[in-house]
Amino acid sequence: MLPKDVIQQIRRISQVTTSNPEQRKKLLLLIIPIATFGLGTWQIFRLQWKLNLIEKLETKTKKSPIDVPSDIEDRLKELEYSRVRVSGSFDHSKELHLWPRTQNKETTRGRAEPGAQIITPLYCKSLGKWILINRGWVPNRLKDPQTRPSGQVEGEVDLTAVVRTTEKKPTFSPRNDVDKNRWSYRDIEHMSAVTGTSQILLDADATTTVPGGPIGGQTRVTLRNDHLQYIFTWYALSLFTGYMFWTFWKKKSANSTAAQKLYSTPPSKRGLK
Repeated sequence: MLPKDVIQQIRRISQVTTSNPEQRKKLLLLIIPIATFGLGTWQIFRLQWKLNLIEKLETKTKKSPIDVPSDIEDRLKELEYSRVRVSGSFDHSKELHLWPRTQNKETTRGRAEPGAQIITPLYCKSLGKWILINRGWVPNRLKDPQTRPSGQVEGEVDLTAVVRTTEKKPTFSPRNDVDKNRWSYRDIEHMSAVTGTSQILLDADATTTVPGGPIGGQTRVTLRNDHLQYIFTWYALSLFTGYMFWTFWKKKSANSTAAQKLYSTPPSKRGLK
């Protein structure tokens, strides 16, 4: 959507009516650079808004945790990226694999290694219901739970975790494969239906990491941010079409000046009798 001031300017220009095709062409060449310049400027404000939003959400993940609210399921959007405290016990028999994933750079100690994030149902005592916990990342060699028995924590645990919401399927991502337990993206509704839990998913933080088990703290604030690319595109288009308008105007102006000189010259000097 164009900014209001740009729309008003275009409307004023478009109200100029003429039957001259050349004037219409000139008008069109003038509207395009003005409109694209306005779009580029608007994207600068959008970029700043997006950067501020990302910073706000990242700050949210670092605030002190609160007890998980009893109405969390109705406030997921509001509480997204908030830190909460939960207690309960896991059901490791229903764990899901969010795959493929690399380890969060804040928790890795070496080069990036392919792996998966382990999502496990947890019976939350305070809520009195089953929820989903993203326990963290494991390398591919430890994706099979039988290879990490010491990480399959039994009994009641206390966790600090980050509230997450569902995500739409990315354009080029494969579909989630329930039979092979390969979840390409975070479809909480589908995950909860498969595991029989409420539609609540929390990312366990780094303090929940256990020897031989998933490495917690895999939350990443990810928001689509293509505004810098749009800024370059719109300004480049404005510059190009502005140059076209200047070239067209200069050519017409030169032709008009030449014609005026020609017809202002006496016929005798033009070689006419």
